[in-house]
Amino acid sequence: MNRFRRSLALLKTSWSVLRAERQLLLMPVCSAGASIVALGLLAVAAYATLGEETGVDGASQATANIGTVAIASVGYLLIAFITVYFSAALVAGANARLTGGDPTFGSSIAEANRRLPRILGWSVVVATVSIVIDAIESRSDALGTIMASIFSAAWSVVTYLAIPIIVLEDLGPIAALKRSGALLKQTWGENIITNGGIGLIGIIVVFLPTLALVVLGIASGTPFVAVPLIAIAVVWCLVGATVLAALSGIARTALYRYAVDGTVPTAFVGAGLEQAFATKPARR
Repeated sequence: MNRFRRSLALLKTSWSVLRAERQLLLMPVCSAGASIVALGLLAVAAYATLGEETGVDGASQATANIGTVAIASVGYLLIAFITVYFSAALVAGANARLTGGDPTFGSSIAEANRRLPRILGWSVVVATVSIVIDAIESRSDALGTIMASIFSAAWSVVTYLAIPIIVLEDLGPIAALKRSGALLKQTWGENIITNGGIGLIGIIVVFLPTLALVVLGIASGTPFVAVPLIAIAVVWCLVGATVLAALSGIARTALYRYAVDGTVPTAFVGAGLEQAFATKPARR
Protein backbone atom coordinates (compact mmCIF):
# COMPACT_ATOMS: atom_id res chain seq x y z
CA MET A 1 0.00 0.00 0.00
CA ASN A 2 1.62 3.28 -1.06
CA ARG A 3 1.53 6.34 1.13
CA PHE A 4 -1.35 8.08 -0.63
CA ARG A 5 -3.53 4.97 -0.54
CA ARG A 6 -2.63 4.50 3.12
CA SER A 7 -3.66 8.08 3.83
CA LEU A 8 -6.90 7.49 1.96
CA ALA A 9 -7.55 4.31 3.96
CA LEU A 10 -6.95 6.16 7.24
CA LEU A 11 -9.22 8.94 6.06
CA LYS A 12 -11.99 6.48 5.21
CA THR A 13 -11.64 4.82 8.60
CA SER A 14 -11.67 8.20 10.33
CA TRP A 15 -14.82 8.99 8.35
CA SER A 16 -16.50 5.83 9.65
CA VAL A 17 -15.60 6.86 13.21
CA LEU A 18 -16.95 10.36 12.57
CA ARG A 19 -20.20 8.96 11.20
CA ALA A 20 -20.60 6.90 14.36
CA GLU A 21 -19.77 9.92 16.55
CA ARG A 22 -21.08 12.95 14.67
CA GLN A 23 -20.87 15.17 17.72
CA LEU A 24 -17.12 15.37 17.07
CA LEU A 25 -17.99 17.72 14.21
CA LEU A 26 -19.14 20.27 16.76
CA MET A 27 -15.56 20.87 17.91
CA PRO A 28 -14.23 22.40 14.66
CA VAL A 29 -17.55 24.20 14.17
CA CYS A 30 -17.29 25.83 17.59
CA SER A 31 -13.62 26.56 17.00
CA ALA A 32 -14.34 28.32 13.71
CA GLY A 33 -17.30 30.24 15.13
CA ALA A 34 -15.43 31.38 18.23
CA SER A 35 -12.42 32.40 16.13
CA ILE A 36 -14.56 34.51 13.80
CA VAL A 37 -16.22 36.29 16.73
CA ALA A 38 -12.86 36.84 18.44
CA LEU A 39 -11.27 38.21 15.27
CA GLY A 40 -14.20 40.58 14.77
CA LEU A 41 -13.96 41.94 18.31
CA LEU A 42 -10.19 42.25 18.07
CA ALA A 43 -10.44 44.08 14.76
CA VAL A 44 -12.83 46.63 16.29
CA ALA A 45 -10.58 47.06 19.33
CA ALA A 46 -7.46 47.43 17.17
CA TYR A 47 -9.19 50.00 14.96
CA ALA A 48 -10.13 52.02 18.05
CA THR A 49 -6.47 52.25 19.07
CA LEU A 50 -5.21 53.54 15.74
CA GLY A 51 -3.84 57.04 15.70
CA GLU A 52 -3.59 59.51 12.85
CA GLU A 53 -0.71 61.38 11.34
CA THR A 54 -0.34 63.62 8.34
CA GLY A 55 1.68 62.23 5.48
CA VAL A 56 4.05 64.14 3.21
CA ASP A 57 1.19 64.60 0.77
CA GLY A 58 -0.90 66.29 3.46
CA ALA A 59 -3.37 63.42 3.75
CA SER A 60 -4.06 61.84 7.13
CA GLN A 61 -3.31 58.16 7.57
CA ALA A 62 -3.88 55.64 10.34
CA THR A 63 -0.89 54.58 12.40
CA ALA A 64 -0.42 51.74 14.84
CA ASN A 65 0.75 52.35 18.40
CA ILE A 66 1.58 50.36 21.50
CA GLY A 67 -2.11 49.69 22.10
CA THR A 68 -2.49 48.22 18.62
CA VAL A 69 0.53 45.98 19.14
CA ALA A 70 -0.82 44.84 22.52
CA ILE A 71 -4.18 43.93 21.00
CA ALA A 72 -2.45 42.06 18.18
CA SER A 73 -0.46 40.06 20.74
CA VAL A 74 -3.62 39.24 22.67
CA GLY A 75 -5.17 38.20 19.37
CA TYR A 76 -2.43 35.67 18.68
CA LEU A 77 -2.93 34.17 22.13
CA LEU A 78 -6.74 34.16 21.95
CA ILE A 79 -6.90 32.47 18.55
CA ALA A 80 -4.26 29.94 19.63
CA PHE A 81 -6.24 29.18 22.78
CA ILE A 82 -9.51 28.70 20.89
CA THR A 83 -7.86 26.38 18.38
CA VAL A 84 -6.00 24.33 20.99
CA TYR A 85 -9.00 24.15 23.33
CA PHE A 86 -11.41 22.69 20.80
CA SER A 87 -8.69 20.47 19.32
CA ALA A 88 -8.16 19.10 22.82
CA ALA A 89 -11.90 18.46 23.18
CA LEU A 90 -11.90 16.69 19.80
CA VAL A 91 -8.98 14.48 20.85
CA ALA A 92 -10.75 13.65 24.14
CA GLY A 93 -13.92 12.65 22.32
CA ALA A 94 -12.10 10.66 19.64
CA ASN A 95 -10.02 8.85 22.24
CA ALA A 96 -13.12 7.92 24.22
CA ARG A 97 -14.72 6.52 21.07
CA LEU A 98 -11.60 4.59 20.02
CA THR A 99 -11.26 3.03 23.47
CA GLY A 100 -14.85 1.81 23.61
CA GLY A 101 -16.51 4.76 25.30
CA ASP A 102 -19.57 6.74 24.29
CA PRO A 103 -18.50 10.40 24.36
CA THR A 104 -20.81 13.39 24.16
CA PHE A 105 -20.09 17.00 23.35
CA GLY A 106 -20.39 17.80 27.04
CA SER A 107 -18.03 15.03 28.16
CA SER A 108 -15.44 16.06 25.56
CA ILE A 109 -15.60 19.68 26.66
CA ALA A 110 -15.36 18.58 30.29
CA GLU A 111 -12.13 16.71 29.53
CA ALA A 112 -10.72 19.80 27.87
CA ASN A 113 -11.74 21.88 30.90
CA ARG A 114 -9.84 19.51 33.17
CA ARG A 115 -6.69 20.33 31.20
CA LEU A 116 -7.38 24.06 31.03
CA PRO A 117 -4.10 25.23 32.63
CA ARG A 118 -2.15 22.87 30.35
CA ILE A 119 -4.08 24.09 27.32
CA LEU A 120 -3.46 27.71 28.23
CA GLY A 121 0.25 27.03 28.65
CA TRP A 122 0.46 25.31 25.27
CA SER A 123 -1.52 28.16 23.70
CA VAL A 124 1.13 30.62 24.91
CA VAL A 125 3.82 28.48 23.27
CA VAL A 126 1.84 28.20 20.02
CA ALA A 127 1.10 31.93 19.92
CA THR A 128 4.75 32.80 20.54
CA VAL A 129 5.93 30.50 17.76
CA SER A 130 3.29 31.95 15.41
CA ILE A 131 4.55 35.47 16.12
CA VAL A 132 8.13 34.39 15.43
CA ILE A 133 7.15 32.67 12.17
CA ASP A 134 5.16 35.70 11.01
CA ALA A 135 8.07 37.98 11.91
CA ILE A 136 10.44 35.88 9.82
CA GLU A 137 7.96 35.72 6.94
CA SER A 138 7.42 39.48 7.01
CA ARG A 139 10.94 39.98 5.71
CA SER A 140 10.70 41.36 2.20
CA ASP A 141 13.15 38.92 0.65
CA ALA A 142 12.48 35.36 -0.52
CA LEU A 143 14.84 34.00 2.13
CA GLY A 144 12.47 35.09 4.88
CA THR A 145 9.57 33.24 3.27
CA ILE A 146 11.65 30.09 2.81
CA MET A 147 12.94 30.19 6.38
CA ALA A 148 9.42 30.69 7.73
CA SER A 149 8.13 27.75 5.70
CA ILE A 150 10.92 25.46 6.93
CA PHE A 151 10.45 26.56 10.53
CA SER A 152 6.68 26.08 10.31
CA ALA A 153 7.01 22.61 8.78
CA ALA A 154 9.57 21.52 11.37
CA TRP A 155 7.38 22.82 14.20
CA SER A 156 4.38 20.92 12.84
CA VAL A 157 6.41 17.70 12.73
CA VAL A 158 7.83 18.01 16.23
CA THR A 159 4.50 18.97 17.82
CA TYR A 160 2.30 16.58 15.83
CA LEU A 161 1.26 14.60 18.93
CA ALA A 162 1.51 17.41 21.47
CA ILE A 163 -2.23 17.94 21.98
CA PRO A 164 -3.05 14.22 22.45
CA ILE A 165 -0.17 14.07 24.94
CA ILE A 166 -1.45 17.11 26.86
CA VAL A 167 -5.01 15.74 26.99
CA LEU A 168 -4.32 12.06 27.57
CA GLU A 169 -1.12 12.21 29.64
CA ASP A 170 -1.81 15.46 31.50
CA LEU A 171 1.61 16.93 30.73
CA GLY A 172 2.55 20.58 30.64
CA PRO A 173 3.63 22.36 27.45
CA ILE A 174 7.39 21.81 27.76
CA ALA A 175 7.02 18.17 28.84
CA ALA A 176 4.49 17.59 26.04
CA LEU A 177 6.88 19.11 23.49
CA LYS A 178 9.69 16.84 24.67
CA ARG A 179 7.39 13.81 24.72
CA SER A 180 6.12 14.54 21.20
CA GLY A 181 9.70 14.85 19.96
CA ALA A 182 10.63 11.61 21.74
CA LEU A 183 7.77 9.72 20.08
CA LEU A 184 8.89 11.11 16.74
CA LYS A 185 12.45 9.87 17.34
CA GLN A 186 11.16 6.43 18.31
CA THR A 187 9.26 6.07 15.05
CA TRP A 188 9.78 6.58 11.36
CA GLY A 189 7.46 9.53 11.63
CA GLU A 190 5.40 8.58 8.61
CA ASN A 191 2.37 9.86 10.50
CA ILE A 192 3.41 13.18 8.99
CA ILE A 193 2.85 11.67 5.56
CA THR A 194 -0.60 10.66 6.75
CA ASN A 195 -1.42 14.20 7.75
CA GLY A 196 0.07 15.47 4.51
CA GLY A 197 -2.06 12.98 2.63
CA ILE A 198 -5.17 14.27 4.36
CA GLY A 199 -4.09 17.78 3.41
CA LEU A 200 -3.64 16.71 -0.21
CA ILE A 201 -7.07 15.12 -0.24
CA GLY A 202 -8.43 18.34 1.23
CA ILE A 203 -6.92 20.31 -1.65
CA ILE A 204 -8.49 17.96 -4.18
CA VAL A 205 -11.90 17.62 -2.55
CA VAL A 206 -12.35 21.05 -0.96
CA PHE A 207 -10.01 23.71 -2.37
CA LEU A 208 -10.14 22.89 -6.10
CA PRO A 209 -13.98 22.65 -6.30
CA THR A 210 -14.23 25.90 -4.29
CA LEU A 211 -11.80 27.64 -6.64
CA ALA A 212 -13.62 26.28 -9.69
CA LEU A 213 -17.00 27.58 -8.46
CA VAL A 214 -15.57 31.02 -7.72
CA VAL A 215 -13.86 31.22 -11.13
CA LEU A 216 -17.04 30.12 -12.91
CA GLY A 217 -19.07 32.67 -10.97
CA ILE A 218 -16.71 35.52 -11.83
CA ALA A 219 -16.41 34.39 -15.45
CA SER A 220 -20.20 34.34 -15.85
CA GLY A 221 -20.24 38.13 -15.68
CA THR A 222 -23.73 38.21 -14.21
CA PRO A 223 -24.70 38.52 -10.53
CA PHE A 224 -27.58 36.08 -10.99
CA VAL A 225 -25.04 33.32 -11.65
CA ALA A 226 -22.02 34.62 -9.75
CA VAL A 227 -23.70 35.17 -6.37
CA PRO A 228 -25.22 31.65 -6.05
CA LEU A 229 -22.00 29.97 -7.26
CA ILE A 230 -19.81 31.95 -4.85
CA ALA A 231 -22.27 31.28 -2.01
CA ILE A 232 -22.14 27.55 -2.76
CA ALA A 233 -18.32 27.77 -2.87
CA VAL A 234 -18.19 29.42 0.57
CA VAL A 235 -20.53 26.83 2.08
CA TRP A 236 -18.61 23.97 0.45
CA CYS A 237 -15.32 25.32 1.73
CA LEU A 238 -16.60 25.79 5.29
CA VAL A 239 -18.23 22.36 5.45
CA GLY A 240 -15.21 20.67 3.88
CA ALA A 241 -12.76 22.38 6.21
CA THR A 242 -14.88 21.40 9.22
CA VAL A 243 -15.07 17.76 8.21
CA LEU A 244 -11.36 17.58 7.39
CA ALA A 245 -10.46 19.12 10.76
CA ALA A 246 -12.52 16.46 12.52
CA LEU A 247 -11.03 13.65 10.41
CA SER A 248 -7.51 14.90 11.03
CA GLY A 249 -8.11 14.98 14.79
CA ILE A 250 -9.47 11.43 14.78
CA ALA A 251 -6.56 10.10 12.70
CA ARG A 252 -4.03 11.87 14.93
CA THR A 253 -5.61 10.38 18.04
CA ALA A 254 -5.51 6.90 16.50
CA LEU A 255 -1.85 7.38 15.60
CA TYR A 256 -1.11 8.46 19.17
CA ARG A 257 -2.88 5.42 20.59
CA TYR A 258 -0.87 3.11 18.36
CA ALA A 259 2.41 4.90 19.11
CA VAL A 260 1.85 4.63 22.87
CA ASP A 261 0.00 1.31 23.21
CA GLY A 262 1.62 -0.60 20.37
CA THR A 263 -1.78 -1.93 19.33
CA VAL A 264 -4.06 -0.65 16.61
CA PRO A 265 -7.42 0.73 17.82
CA THR A 266 -10.19 -1.68 16.81
CA ALA A 267 -11.81 0.80 14.45
CA PHE A 268 -8.53 1.17 12.52
CA VAL A 269 -7.64 -2.50 12.10
CA GLY A 270 -6.85 -3.09 8.43
CA ALA A 271 -6.42 0.64 7.67
CA GLY A 272 -2.63 0.42 7.38
CA LEU A 273 -1.94 2.17 10.65
CA GLU A 274 1.05 -0.07 11.34
CA GLN A 275 2.77 1.10 8.16
CA ALA A 276 1.86 4.75 8.76
CA PHE A 277 3.65 4.78 12.10
CA ALA A 278 6.21 1.99 12.00
CA THR A 279 8.75 1.57 14.78
CA LYS A 280 12.38 2.16 13.82
CA PRO A 281 14.55 -0.95 13.72
CA ALA A 282 17.23 -1.08 16.40
CA ARG A 283 20.74 -0.13 15.32
CA ARG A 284 23.28 -2.92 15.07
